Amino acid sequence: MKGTEVIVEALKKERVEIVFGYPGGAVIPLFDQLYGEKSIRLVLTRHEQAAVHAADGYARSTGRPGVCIVTSGPGATNTVTGLATANFDSVPLVCISGQVPRQMIGNDAFQEADTVGITRPVTKHNYLVTDVDKLGRIVREGFFIASSGRPGPVVIDVPKDIMTSNTRKAIPETVHIRGYNPVTSGHAVQIKRAATAINKARRPLIFAGGGLHIANAAEELKELLEKISVPMVTSLMGIGAVPADHPLNLGMIGMHGSYAANMAVQKADLLLGIGVRFDDRATGDLSRFAPEAQIIHIDIDPAAIARNVPVSIPIVGDAKRTLTDLMPLVERRAPEEWLSEVRNWSEYYKSLDEVSTDNSDDLTARRTIQLLGKTFPDAIVSTEVGQNQMWAAQFFPFTRSRSWLTSGGLGTMGYGFPAAIGAQAGNPDQKVLVIAGDGSIQMNIQELATAVLDGFPVIIAILNNGYLGMVRQWQELFYNRRYAKTCLEAGIDCPPDCSDPRVPGAGCPPYVPDFVALAEAYGALGLRAATVSEAVKAVETAAAEKDRPVIIDFIIPREENVWPMVAPGAALHEMLGKGGPL
Repeated sequence: MKGTEVIVEALKKERVEIVFGYPGGAVIPLFDQLYGEKSIRLVLTRHEQAAVHAADGYARSTGRPGVCIVTSGPGATNTVTGLATANFDSVPLVCISGQVPRQMIGNDAFQEADTVGITRPVTKHNYLVTDVDKLGRIVREGFFIASSGRPGPVVIDVPKDIMTSNTRKAIPETVHIRGYNPVTSGHAVQIKRAATAINKARRPLIFAGGGLHIANAAEELKELLEKISVPMVTSLMGIGAVPADHPLNLGMIGMHGSYAANMAVQKADLLLGIGVRFDDRATGDLSRFAPEAQIIHIDIDPAAIARNVPVSIPIVGDAKRTLTDLMPLVERRAPEEWLSEVRNWSEYYKSLDEVSTDNSDDLTARRTIQLLGKTFPDAIVSTEVGQNQMWAAQFFPFTRSRSWLTSGGLGTMGYGFPAAIGAQAGNPDQKVLVIAGDGSIQMNIQELATAVLDGFPVIIAILNNGYLGMVRQWQELFYNRRYAKTCLEAGIDCPPDCSDPRVPGAGCPPYVPDFVALAEAYGALGLRAATVSEAVKAVETAAAEKDRPVIIDFIIPREENVWPMVAPGAALHEMLGKGGPL
């Protein structure tokens, strides 16, 4: 077989059905091999970064490795942000990149780049194929590495002459890599220690992370939660592991976590972290994080355990297997005093919530998210990064695992829309929403062409406040409202007083671009809403659209903020609300 035939046959052995990519000179032979291939659908994105994000969204929503194909040089370097995004969030992904012929490597050939060297820091593993006889084994190994242990992206860099060379070497049916044997079963003694600690705790709390989705352990978590009747909180990545409306689910912790969730962490005497990294946005001031808690940490990656916080009982293992082993050892009980205290925190914050009693027709980000959640409660939701991401995390009623796609670790603007395309490709019968800001959506807005021409009817909800909203919120709170280059309406036609922070938006020129007109230019449906009643009509219209993507431009207050908030350097219990400290 030719090298390109080896790659395609290896993809078939991995049961790959969809590949996202962008052609170029060094990878033409592989695209030619895929031409007319009926078992693998090749989706042309309009940018290589979007190809990686689409493969990422496909992987997160389906649980199967995502695949993308790009060319050498700038094609490969354009994947770096997507690879880093997937690496941070442990997404199984294989990126096959073309490379200049072997004899040209190192000679500054046209469109040559050291892909292996450039991507090594942002991938789980990468390869430069130098022998066509090893190509089949490498592709199989790449998928195995990407999807086992703590998942992550793998790059396979294939020189053009390898693609066109012939081999008689068979593609291996199984994969064994000496020295790579991820631990999947937690140590029995450690699990028993954890169960004893949980049974003795008076104020136990479960901290659920994204590792639960990766391990497909949502049902095991729910069973454990209801057996021991203790409250739980989630990381940003753990959202959806248990339905948002579950009475024991206090919501997300961290910088924009719920009041009850943050308070529970600070008062718990035992914290069971499952598939979490304890990153800085979740913990606040590390020296004052969970000060009264004994911490149990379950994670398949031994390097993640105790990296950020001291851990009393470490358990290295797959979350699903470990929770299954833990279940019969924990006692059925209900710590009523602790649950009562937790409920009091929830009620306290509700009493401060003026929005819930506002019956006006004013459209806000919160009302927009709640309307989308009411209309599409079972949708897969992909977000961009910023205020839109936090509002979605706070207010969308997630009911199931793998329905929440967001760039948690790297915080990649431009992730949400192409990730939604990947999710729609992998889940053609499900509704897919993108919740975006007016700044972040423009990072990969060109993928409207992909969505239109390939028939992906995603709904893109833009929360349009005319600002890079999260940065503007920090400028308001910590930089005396000096909105340095965060106003997206600013231009040469601005009035002389446009910098006056008391009247943001006063006398400003029209917003650029017009998202409704832009949608129509691409062949999508464009809608706009500035009031609740207009929003209801727009969402109803979008819900009825089955064959093409829809953009809804929701005009929200320019200085609407995300509350509550833990300021940088503060502890989780030191939260700010709209009226000041909580």
